[in-house]
Amino acid sequence: MCGIVGYVGENKASDVIVKGLERLEYRGYDSAGIALYNGQLDIKKGKGKVQILRNKLEADPSDACIGIGHTRWATHGAPNDVNSHPHVSGSGKIALVHNGIIENYNSLKKELKNKGRSFYTDTDTEVIAQLIEEIYESEEDIDFEKAVQLALKQVVGTYGLAIMNVEKPDRIIVARKGSPLLLGVGDGEMFIASDASPIVEHTKKVVYLDDGEMAIVTKDEYQVKTIEDVSLTKKVHELAMSVEEIEKGGYPHFMLKEIFEQPRAISDCLRGRLDVESHSVQLGGIADVLDRLVNAKRVIIAACGTSWHAGLVGEYLFEHLAKLSVEVEYASEFRYREALIDEDDVMLVVSQSGETADTLAALRTAKRHGALTLGVCNVVGSTIARDTDAGVYTHAGPEIGVASTKAFTTQVSVLAMMAIMLGQRRGTLDSEYAARLIEELDRIPDKVEKILEQKDSIKEIARLFTYAPNFLYLGRTYNFPVALEGALKLKEISYSHAEGYPAAEMKHGPIALIDDMMPVVVVAATDHTNEKMISNIEEVKARDGRIISITGEDNSEVIDLSEFYCSIPETEDCLSPLLTSIPLQLLSYYIAVNRGCDVDQPRNLAKSVTVE
Repeated sequence: MCGIVGYVGENKASDVIVKGLERLEYRGYDSAGIALYNGQLDIKKGKGKVQILRNKLEADPSDACIGIGHTRWATHGAPNDVNSHPHVSGSGKIALVHNGIIENYNSLKKELKNKGRSFYTDTDTEVIAQLIEEIYESEEDIDFEKAVQLALKQVVGTYGLAIMNVEKPDRIIVARKGSPLLLGVGDGEMFIASDASPIVEHTKKVVYLDDGEMAIVTKDEYQVKTIEDVSLTKKVHELAMSVEEIEKGGYPHFMLKEIFEQPRAISDCLRGRLDVESHSVQLGGIADVLDRLVNAKRVIIAACGTSWHAGLVGEYLFEHLAKLSVEVEYASEFRYREALIDEDDVMLVVSQSGETADTLAALRTAKRHGALTLGVCNVVGSTIARDTDAGVYTHAGPEIGVASTKAFTTQVSVLAMMAIMLGQRRGTLDSEYAARLIEELDRIPDKVEKILEQKDSIKEIARLFTYAPNFLYLGRTYNFPVALEGALKLKEISYSHAEGYPAAEMKHGPIALIDDMMPVVVVAATDHTNEKMISNIEEVKARDGRIISITGEDNSEVIDLSEFYCSIPETEDCLSPLLTSIPLQLLSYYIAVNRGCDVDQPRNLAKSVTVE
């Protein structure tokens, strides 16, 4: 989850690295640090955001042309100055930054202490620096590259590493196992980063490292090989993103920008795939495995967080439209269960970043059991995109805000297209209904735009309920996952307690919480459960709960029962989450802003969860 940036070239390394770390700060913002070499190793680091590091460099600048930097999301050791990266070896000659978790660091640390090495931090990362130096100094006729390889063979866990050695001042060694890392190829300069955002303004040419690979990087070249010392030739990819996509563009926060990007993001997701004239769906990314998917015994959807909520919507879609049995699993739990999955099953993994560690673990479990694996992700070239048998990109564009918004709606858009296509191929979807769904899906971006025009009324509701101590979110069928997602958004960025429930479950416990201090957000799209939702609202009103409804613009019964409401355009039941989720995103955003929270970088969270 930490962010890594490295540079070697002719320019001032600190400028490139610090700006890159600011672009990666969504990956972690507990502390930041940099190691530069200009005749000697110069390390600056400390607790806090990257601005703290920038201030230190402005007070004591460096002209070094090589360096590595890090922004941290703490795992081992409190977020403080001492535990900040980079970490150094005992001699101070080796510096490194690390993303991941070293599972056997305690046993390695004990062995190294027995050999006389001293430790100064509480982190697992320091062990790697000390281990490399121990091997480098104790083994005869061994070069530094080999010492790194031998050290990494002893390490159990995950890592994305960038390593410098004052005895090899022209190069950076990088290595990957389970944590993303890529190289940016420039003209007389090279870049290293956890993802493409720090690199895109310097070069569009990137090389993605795979697990078990390392690279020796100088300003003029890079050599990629395995940890076992087998040389590799890697494909150079061309980045599609632009610098403008990773800027705020005049918005106060990335989250608000990304909420308002959703009409465009959904349009981009649908473009070239949805044929309204022929009433068909074409998903080229899964064309080669479509027969196997159509004939699957069942689909298992594995995901985490917001993506898991999108997967729940997908379950309703696949079962309703394609009559295909679906199970939705928390990826973090799937790998630790007795996985009853085989070659007749399909594992569909959903992840915005394509690097979520738990989701990748679920994917690999499914592959070991012979299942077909499919991915739905946003980041081109990500590990999930490379490791699945096939998949579909969401084309949402970069999402910088930690709380996902356009990721959710584009994931649901992809799952809706897959369900429609499967329903048509399996003969379970009436042609007239399929035509209506395709035409309506094409109209969704305009309807999202219409909801966004209500931002001022949603802002006023947020003002009134900013300091409510608890929220309850209720929904049925397709909008039960939306209730979960709305509650998650509020918790993530405003730190307000909120829970999402199926509306019918309210009377099985949560109704005990309802009083005149409890706002109840009812996601009541006008569908076949409308009468039941009205009954649930009546139950809340009878106990003085405060009703905020998200409902169809013609749903007068719900509107009349609500103290506050946000109307959504009418749509097909199964597509309603693409609309009902939008007001909930805005509500959570404005409440968080009113509470003075850091919306884009909420406490204790990071965008891409690349550690267990």
